[in-house]
Amino acid sequence: MTVAPAADSRPAAAIDSAEAAVDAARDLASRFADGAAQRDRERHLPHAEVEYLSDAGLFALTVPARFGGPDLPPSVIAEVFRTLATADGSLAQIPHSHYVYLTALRLAAPEGLQRRIFEQVLDGARIANAQSERGGKTVADVATTLTRTPDGAHLDGEKFYCTGSPYAHLLAVLARDADSGEQVIAFVQADTPGITIVDDWNGLGQRTTGSGTVRFDDVAVPLDAVFTRTGAVSEPTGYGAFAQLLHVAIDTGIARGALDAAAQFVRTTSRPWFEAEVDRAQDDPLLIHRFGELTVTVRSAEAALVVAGAAVDAAFTTPGPDTAAEASLAVATAKVLADRAATEVPAALFEVSGTRSAGGDLGLDRFWRDGRTHTLHDPVRYKVQHLGRFTLNEVRPPLHGVV
Repeated sequence: MTVAPAADSRPAAAIDSAEAAVDAARDLASRFADGAAQRDRERHLPHAEVEYLSDAGLFALTVPARFGGPDLPPSVIAEVFRTLATADGSLAQIPHSHYVYLTALRLAAPEGLQRRIFEQVLDGARIANAQSERGGKTVADVATTLTRTPDGAHLDGEKFYCTGSPYAHLLAVLARDADSGEQVIAFVQADTPGITIVDDWNGLGQRTTGSGTVRFDDVAVPLDAVFTRTGAVSEPTGYGAFAQLLHVAIDTGIARGALDAAAQFVRTTSRPWFEAEVDRAQDDPLLIHRFGELTVTVRSAEAALVVAGAAVDAAFTTPGPDTAAEASLAVATAKVLADRAATEVPAALFEVSGTRSAGGDLGLDRFWRDGRTHTLHDPVRYKVQHLGRFTLNEVRPPLHGVV
């Protein structure tokens, strides 16, 4: 299904503190939770909910102060994402590439383009990625081409996994410069002629993220909307650690949401096993022990997220090889723990809740499907490798934007 461009943007709320951002996320998460299972079951794209996020100012949190924004640090953005993911793992994923590409803009784009895009974001604009492709040998291959001409530039190619594209006003397109061969980023209005956004994402989880296809057929791009990606990903900027931190936050939130849902189900619906000889399921000593184990798993992931957030904050405020390496290592540690929590705890939800929890109308399986789908983004086996190499041989993680 081809998707119509997002509605006209409108100014975001003026959030001016970390407390206000987190409070807004908590309020919206509580409102979004009730409809999450139905949205997932019917694959109902959450256009209204995304507008609520925009209206609350939750797409404008990192706009630099010099452009009139709140300029909040990575740790706060991560807590916002974690909070939203406790209610709906799809909704929490939608702003991910918006914030990642705003960071690339801040680190590598010229001042004029920064001002233009950040002002649009303050006016309510949302950004989606057009980064990954399905045809290359690896996920890092880019075949989409930007060709420079005397009157501007043109984009040609096809992208997939374009999370947030049905809701976006702007697309951040990763392309290969036909002249230099360098990877460049182009910011393009989503309704530019030649762009086709197709709602063909059919993942088993995160079903409403809009992570489908975007095609570019001779799309005109102003040259002043294009910049080289190198400055963000090939220097010790913390760019990759920030992107991964937000993935960790989503996984951690999904795990917490599953644990809370399991506890609520046991308290209100589960029957005790007859051998326990108790009147209420929540008084079964074996069940209490299992919930204790699951709580350790979730709290470990949450604690690691806090440590990682502080390390990424430091990499942004005091950039350099040491702070960037520490940020990547802290985030890699947190990602391993969050990956385990996001897959193990939602699976255990059914173990502790009993047969009744498997009812399809309840939609409790969405926590596992969302966690399993999202944790496929970046394999944690490579995070473990980076941690081991540093511990044994003091080899810093690579600078490629994914660690």
